[in-house]
Amino acid sequence: MSIWWSLHLRREAASVPLARRLLMGTMESAGVHPDDSYDLSLALTEACANAVEHGGAATPDAPGGAYRVTAYLDGEKCRIEVADSGPGFPPSRVHVSAGRRGRRRTRRPAPAPAPALTLPSETSESGRGLCLIRELADHVDYGNKPGRGGAVISFDKVLKWREDAPLVTA
Repeated sequence: MSIWWSLHLRREAASVPLARRLLMGTMESAGVHPDDSYDLSLALTEACANAVEHGGAATPDAPGGAYRVTAYLDGEKCRIEVADSGPGFPPSRVHVSAGRRGRRRTRRPAPAPAPALTLPSETSESGRGLCLIRELADHVDYGNKPGRGGAVISFDKVLKWREDAPLVTA
């Protein structure tokens, strides 16, 4: 069995816990192990916070601007995507990166490899979100939406399940 949902949210701080609670409730109902639920909810929180902070200008339909969150629980994997309508990532930072279990590779052939994400200084007030998402997920892909503008970050994780999980098939 698969579960997926998508939310169109205003760029307001109150939208972040809403997305997190929906993800946590979905994973709890499906029987995902609490450790994986926590990791993915924290990664989602960081991605949503970035969309709220950097996600773009307001439109008539969404006075505070908007962003989209989509989550898929399919088989043994959860994939989450957060897309906004902001300026996107600088060209030097557009690449596919792997989390703990994979290798980094560039999205398109480029003259020089994309720089690795590095942690900001200890006194910096921002910049840790993408690094944290990379540590919590198995695979991370981020870049810019072609044509329309805006940033997209997607990440996935192979899930562990509780023994009494209703969605696990024998």
